[in-house]
Amino acid sequence: MNLANCPRCGKVFVMNFKGICANCAKDIENEYEACVKYLRENKGANMQELSEETGVAVKQITMFIREGRISIANAPNLSYACEVCGTFIREGNMCDSCRTKLAGDLREAGKEKADAPQKQGGGAYKTVDRFRRD
Repeated sequence: MNLANCPRCGKVFVMNFKGICANCAKDIENEYEACVKYLRENKGANMQELSEETGVAVKQITMFIREGRISIANAPNLSYACEVCGTFIREGNMCDSCRTKLAGDLREAGKEKADAPQKQGGGAYKTVDRFRRD
């Protein structure tokens, strides 16, 4: 039997696939229901308004969106923060400028690696090579 501390409340629980205790899982489900209900009634709500009116943390609402449980297709004002710079976005984890910068940094790192001198054979030789006549 695997026991763990719930990362949300700290209580000891039998480990499950959710990684949180049953009470916290129930609380999260209630928070989700509250968010969905509020969004059905207020389609123009933004993230801050949704959080204040439902009492659900912005981080948890963002998790619902990323999991696909809350769709922002019919909520034009609902967006969440880029994980890198904090700019508000509607899809993915990063905004376009951070994604472009990351891609450029990766290209640059690839060029540096390609331009580095390559050792042939690792600098070692075999005993047979001494006796080979070319």
